[in-house]
Amino acid sequence: MSLIVVTTSPRVAPGLLSHRAWSVLRSGRVLTGSGDHPLLPYLAEAGVEVEVVEPRPAALLGEAAAGEVVWLAMPEGEEDLMRAVGHAALAMDDPPAIEMLPGSYDLPGARMLDLVGVMDRLRRECPWDAKQTHASLVPYLVEEAYEVLETIEGGDEAELREELGDLMFQVVFHARVAAERDDGFDLDDVADVIVAKLRRRHPHVFGSVSVSGADEVAANWDAIKAAERAAKGRGSVLDGVPAGQPALSLAAQMLGRAERAGAPAALAQDVAHGLGHELFELVRRARAAGLDPETELRAAARVYRERVREWESGEPEAG
Repeated sequence: MSLIVVTTSPRVAPGLLSHRAWSVLRSGRVLTGSGDHPLLPYLAEAGVEVEVVEPRPAALLGEAAAGEVVWLAMPEGEEDLMRAVGHAALAMDDPPAIEMLPGSYDLPGARMLDLVGVMDRLRRECPWDAKQTHASLVPYLVEEAYEVLETIEGGDEAELREELGDLMFQVVFHARVAAERDDGFDLDDVADVIVAKLRRRHPHVFGSVSVSGADEVAANWDAIKAAERAAKGRGSVLDGVPAGQPALSLAAQMLGRAERAGAPAALAQDVAHGLGHELFELVRRARAAGLDPETELRAAARVYRERVREWESGEPEAG
């Protein structure tokens, strides 16, 4: 006397079940609550007969009390039904054994399929989401990136998880917009490109190259990028540096790339006049000291923000 509840993941292709799940489905009386269960065609092909019945807890337990019954749960889950079955079993003098048997499991990253599904529906059914373009989404992409940065600086791990989700949604949104073009791409194409790039630039992980440490990894990365630029017809190490980023980080990134390429230090002298020269020189000095100028200035700004708030609240200013 037993009730075996077979669950499946909606993120795994129907029919891909564990060996034990297939064994149980072939050996017992199989019931389910919907004729639309995605596994039914595959079970029918395998010769497994499935009865579609009304999901009533008392009746289900009564069937299980007379012999082994397998309940095929819907992929999206049937928590209310399972809760009701549990309560009904507690009220029985001799309830049947109840076992939950996962027939398929999510792989790491499987929840991205949920996000893709939500994005598709928003694009079809939400007037605001439906009219967005790559250009109109730019402010939100920038905003979400900075919110992630602020959360990291604040050290709030729970908040970081949420903000990373917001940033991830922007990537999925842009991929969904692109997929609508005849010559477009989708999220799988985006993932394919970055996977290929990471494998290509990490030959010490995905190839036979040996490295002595992180410094050699960075040197190999720069060499591989240089070869990629040459293959694409890009002649400068500064090609690909986004000019739209904040000026401090722009200057720091240009200096870093030029230095790694062996550019003489004299090129950084007198690149501007007045305040511009002084700011650029500060960036150069920060890099020489192993500091990120953008991070340093943001840290100083946070201190100043707290002092202003203390002043506004009437508290003594920090010395």
